[in-house]
Amino acid sequence: MSRPLWSPSPQRIAASRMDAFRRFVNDRHGLQLADYPALHAWSVERREDFWPAVAEFFDLRFHSAPHAVLEEGPAMPSARWFPGATLNFAEHLLRRRDGHPALVAVAEDGSREQLTYAELAAQVAGLQRSLREAGVGIGDRVAAFMPNTWQTVVGMLATSSLGATWSSCSPDFGTQGVIDRFGQIEPKVLIAAAGYRYAGKNIDLTAKLNEILERLPSLQQLVVVPYARPEARPTDYRCTAKVSLWRDFYRPGGEPEFVPVAFEQPLYILYSSGTTGVPKCIVHGVGGTLLQHVKELGLHTDLSASDTLFYYTTCGWMMWNWLVSGLALGATLVLYDGSPFHPGPERLIDLIDAEEISIFGTSAKYLASLEKAGVEPNRSHRLERLKAVLSTGSPLAHESFDYVYRAFKPDLCLSSISGGTDIVSCFALGNPVLPVWRGELQCKGLGMDVQVWDENGKPLRGEKGELVCTRHFPSMPVGFWNDPDGAKFHAAYFENFPGVWAHGDYAEETEHGGLVIHGRSDAVLNPGGVRIGTAEIYRQVEKIEEVLESIAIGQDWQDDVRVVLFVRLREGLTLDDALRERIRQVIRANTTPRHVPAKIVQIADIPRTISGKIVELAVRNVVHGRPVKNTDALANPEALELYRDLPELRD
Repeated sequence: MSRPLWSPSPQRIAASRMDAFRRFVNDRHGLQLADYPALHAWSVERREDFWPAVAEFFDLRFHSAPHAVLEEGPAMPSARWFPGATLNFAEHLLRRRDGHPALVAVAEDGSREQLTYAELAAQVAGLQRSLREAGVGIGDRVAAFMPNTWQTVVGMLATSSLGATWSSCSPDFGTQGVIDRFGQIEPKVLIAAAGYRYAGKNIDLTAKLNEILERLPSLQQLVVVPYARPEARPTDYRCTAKVSLWRDFYRPGGEPEFVPVAFEQPLYILYSSGTTGVPKCIVHGVGGTLLQHVKELGLHTDLSASDTLFYYTTCGWMMWNWLVSGLALGATLVLYDGSPFHPGPERLIDLIDAEEISIFGTSAKYLASLEKAGVEPNRSHRLERLKAVLSTGSPLAHESFDYVYRAFKPDLCLSSISGGTDIVSCFALGNPVLPVWRGELQCKGLGMDVQVWDENGKPLRGEKGELVCTRHFPSMPVGFWNDPDGAKFHAAYFENFPGVWAHGDYAEETEHGGLVIHGRSDAVLNPGGVRIGTAEIYRQVEKIEEVLESIAIGQDWQDDVRVVLFVRLREGLTLDDALRERIRQVIRANTTPRHVPAKIVQIADIPRTISGKIVELAVRNVVHGRPVKNTDALANPEALELYRDLPELRD
């Protein structure tokens, strides 16, 4: 019988906020929920009791009380949570007012800035006054073209304190990618960095920003943060709007005010990847985001005011929004701007020790790259306070589970989590009271009726199918921007199974109540009519020492589909027949003959989105001679040309 990689001790379970919440629910509702499966079942069946219990447990406060918990229409997505309620998002993130560190911003060059909770509130109060003077109010959009710095967090909090809507892109986005996003939402104010740092270089954003400004006619105020470019001046920018430097735009001090807004008032506008067309503008509400985030951070991640939370992310990925909500729990957040591998692969591991990080978040790709680089943190670092490692962005390979417990420390909760921009949160994630099983996401999120269905809508267990959520949840998007009849929103999530959210993940529910994600449904391979998740192949290829990374697609071939695997090898290596055969043998031995690629091709680079996800669909389109609609959504669009007209794929 297989054994879990890690199980929490009885003492750790008893000390967790998840177990405290279970006891709280039992006391409040006269229940006898004995464990997490019972708690989850209750949270789904009694949503109208569960979500108010979360609000009470975390002391979320309404300015105006709701007249109901949930008003549902005949089918999703028609529903309203806490109708009549008003609240303010920033107010909950700024409840702490002492000298405890709130934000620690570390740059690639080693520079470090810190704001206490009292200092953070003073910064927000000052910026809030200036934004109000600039005409920002409820429903206005404030956009940010910023790296992951403390100024970005202050900008978001000041914006949301006024009831306005925040949207951000990271500076590594291409010019057209920023215009495609901000051009749709017409911001009144833009906060932009003069430059940023990456891989040992200071990158000047002046020319790019001037191109963007030409396409934002709605803009009334540009605020330039002279980050990585202290010589920046307002005259550098060709803009009809008023231009101010950050230090001249406001003066910190005083107490922020908090404008109460409706529960569903737009808080954030996030964006789809844009690899199949102009990005969709996904609107998330104030109350649903707050409620979902405190549940996930406080219960599933076991974050408390004594913790230090880190997630390697940019401001163009939803994990930034998730990270910042850690302020609502009174924790210290560590922000990092730069390459995770500069000047060496241990850069972020150094940060764990230097900042005494207790919860470390990253991507599956980062962990795989660390292992390939031979990094063993427990041999070189203390990792004393580290209690959890979080991973998302793509499925975490079974071997990466082994690596974390071997090379980090045996007593930590390794949480592979999955959700996305679409819900600004997770469907499946970690749990401090449950064991960790190799290759599995620990559990379905509380209050989320997550299931795996076949194409006919029949629930599956132990078989692969479509990941769905069959009941409404508070962090479901308010809708898409400029989609007045909701047609685009409905088409994105509710066409496959009417009235049911289909997330687009190819997944499997396990005997332990966890989930395995096998890749995106639209990237599933279909040789001979058998559906194969790409993650199943990647897990095997990562075992091959010579291979740094890979990408698999289905190529139309002789009235069928054949699997084509592209591999990027270590520097100086060449793919030969012996290595091809070894790759095939590893895949065949650990999966099925259907998984074995018909073609294995060496490639110099693999295209990725800005947030680091490989883009199978874009590669598949190039291989088939079809256009890729929006290459500006990619971090390295030039890599696509490597896949065009390959002679290896003609026979």
